[in-house]
Amino acid sequence: MTRKLLTGNSAAAWGARLACVDYIPAFPITPQTEIIEDLAGWIDRGEMDARLVTLESEHSMITAAGSAASSGVRAFTATSSQGLLYAMEMIYAVAGWRTPFVMVNVSRGLASPITLESDHNDIMAARDSGFLQIHCATCQEIADGILLAYRLAEHPQVRIPAIVNFDGFYLSFTREPVDLARAAKARAFVGEYDPENLQFRGNSPLSQAMAVLGGGPYSYFRYEAHLAVQQALSVYDEIADEFEDIFGRRYDMIDCYHMDDAEYVFVMLGSFSTKAREAVDSLRAAGWKAGLLRPRLFRPLPQQRIRQLLRGRRAVGVIDQNISMGMGGVLHSEFATALYGLEDAPLLGSYIGGLGGRDISQQEFFAIADELKHAYENGESAPPRLLYTRNELTEMRKLQAIAQAEHAEIHRS
Repeated sequence: MTRKLLTGNSAAAWGARLACVDYIPAFPITPQTEIIEDLAGWIDRGEMDARLVTLESEHSMITAAGSAASSGVRAFTATSSQGLLYAMEMIYAVAGWRTPFVMVNVSRGLASPITLESDHNDIMAARDSGFLQIHCATCQEIADGILLAYRLAEHPQVRIPAIVNFDGFYLSFTREPVDLARAAKARAFVGEYDPENLQFRGNSPLSQAMAVLGGGPYSYFRYEAHLAVQQALSVYDEIADEFEDIFGRRYDMIDCYHMDDAEYVFVMLGSFSTKAREAVDSLRAAGWKAGLLRPRLFRPLPQQRIRQLLRGRRAVGVIDQNISMGMGGVLHSEFATALYGLEDAPLLGSYIGGLGGRDISQQEFFAIADELKHAYENGESAPPRLLYTRNELTEMRKLQAIAQAEHAEIHRS
């Protein structure tokens, strides 16, 4: 095992290299471009036996990845933000093809307005596509998560493409120590890609399916894909057990921190959960029984595990780095569904923060804990709210006033 100081992007590239990918269709977009630059450099220097091809768009890139997996080669690609949306038509299509490959998404806020910083609206847009989703909080998880994703996606009971997601800039360009598996061990863990019944060949034209189906057959195929995604729950633990035996690191589908006796729990995805860990430590030092629950596996969502872990807790604050317009936080609604009807369920609070990369301060975590405690003592959850300070609002109004004055002056002249 080799320890290197790597950015999240470089960790993703190493994950693909250690997974022995054969084909990399690529299109650059900030902040994931460094991934394909690293892979291209290794291939150019003869350090990696693979083929990288730049396509004219993310739409073509996903088409190529799905087609390659259909022809029997292990494919890898990466995108971010608007690129993921541009690819969305083919995201749904290749999931329906049941072609297992891995795509990295480096989360970045969506236009408009335009931002280069991170939140989770891009990845949430792919929630219902049929892709598996693994969410990472550290650079180590990124490198290891790609190996786990290939094993999960290619499993005979699953056969569905997977997305490994991590936060742009906060992880993509942040350097952390990463323990890289020895190539031989990684190769043995991932194994050879077995395309099974995927037999598409250019020299052997054979129709695999009809392009257009009626409602009955269409419903059957969609439901079969749903069942395949659910199967990932039953096989994930055995893959995680094997990974731990080989590499000594454990990745449960839900990461729990100080959950044994926790009464008040933060729920988050991604790298900002490390800020929640720090808040939990501070709250514990002040006498609170606080904890953190972070799903690594978001699709499929491990609902039964969530119910087991949260039953009997006093209150839970779900902190979303996304916003579903007219509804609120996506993760909150997912957890509300998971906990529905649970006896002795906790009160559930909804908080939206980190949009466009905005920081979530320790003081805000402490305020959330206070609100959760107050809600429990009064038997009523606090209304959903955006984590946004009065000073920020005042500053924004000042900027708006300046912009309006400048516009009026231009109009007069």
